[in-house]
Amino acid sequence: MNLYNIKDNSEQVSFAQAVRQGLGREQGLFFPEQLEPLADVDALLDLPLAERSARIISHLLGDEVPAAKVSELINAAFTFPAPLVKLKDGTYALELFHGPTLAFKDFGGRFMAQCLAAFRTVSAEKSDKITILTATSGDTGAAVAHAFFGLEGIEVVILYPKGKISPLQEKLFCTLGGNIRTIAIDGDFDACQALVKQAFDDEALKKAIGLNSANSINISRLLAQVCYYFEAVAQLPKADRAKAVISVPSGNFGNLTAGLIAKALGLPVKRFIAATNANDTVPRYLKTGQWEPHQTVATLSNAMDVSRPNNWPRVEELCRRKGWALETLGSGMRDDVQTRAALKRLHQLDYLCEPHGAIAWDLLGEQLAEDEVGVFLCTAHPAKFKESVDEILHLDVPLPGPLAKHAELPLLSVNLPAEFARLRAFLVG
Repeated sequence: MNLYNIKDNSEQVSFAQAVRQGLGREQGLFFPEQLEPLADVDALLDLPLAERSARIISHLLGDEVPAAKVSELINAAFTFPAPLVKLKDGTYALELFHGPTLAFKDFGGRFMAQCLAAFRTVSAEKSDKITILTATSGDTGAAVAHAFFGLEGIEVVILYPKGKISPLQEKLFCTLGGNIRTIAIDGDFDACQALVKQAFDDEALKKAIGLNSANSINISRLLAQVCYYFEAVAQLPKADRAKAVISVPSGNFGNLTAGLIAKALGLPVKRFIAATNANDTVPRYLKTGQWEPHQTVATLSNAMDVSRPNNWPRVEELCRRKGWALETLGSGMRDDVQTRAALKRLHQLDYLCEPHGAIAWDLLGEQLAEDEVGVFLCTAHPAKFKESVDEILHLDVPLPGPLAKHAELPLLSVNLPAEFARLRAFLVG
């Protein structure tokens, strides 16, 4: 598989190198040079999730990784289902929270961990030390931490905005210890993300600690996410597949990018909706043509509290290559008042959701035509947002096993200001 740097097309790398490197020169994102449509998508949709996913990934990687090895990686990573649940209003919820950290990030995080472990090389000329540095607005941290926990030779450092993720999200990845170190940054997610970018611009630091990133900027995570869009469509009635409209809760826009790649591979999806909260840089951009990020604001849907989405250049690159007008993307935003109301209406339909999924469902209902079939992504288990869900719906949501276990453990995070010098000293120390 050949990939190129969107910012500097002369930088071209293999899949294995892109996984190990994370970002390209000038903080550029890697993107596949070839996205050839799959043969016989209908037959693929009849296969089980893991088998189908291995074939999709093998198609993308070409002859770089043997098919048997791809199957091994997928079978180790995708050990949980992604059921499609039909609601009383006729729309479908794709539940992506049945993995070990109860969030959609488990798909990408676990596949990346398997890839990185497989691609590690040891030589006299190059140190095999790897330090994963990533920023999280909530769910990425837990997925990455649990996927890499205990892997020999890999250190993980996770930055998150202090006080701006749910307490249970924090507990799930800040209580592990071992090779997982967590830092609460005095600032918002964009400040955390900026620190990660500064670290990748520091060549001496990159070399010294073997720097890599596990954000959705890493191509392995992105390709893994492509697979659950096929799983969603596979569970729809065959007559409805080409009429499917998928609403995607969007923060850093890796999830939407993966959906668009699935469409480029031939998945029969009619269109997508980019659903955001009050941090609505993209919906405003699609409406006005002006890229004007505002200061990030804290919301109930904290995993989407991103004003400068890292993956948006990939969306634009894919649309440019495919000749798709950006205006064909549906989009919209919901503030916290609207999110609360959506959660209540969903509960009246006997479906328990959380803020991110509720936003996607609400915008889907607003934009779905009569002859279309709607799917919205449920990216996290409601219990991960127990405080807000309990308060809004007057419930006492029980904690699933993984959350109940970590809720009782002490936090192991350190606190740092949003200053690169302090972060650098922590990393090299």
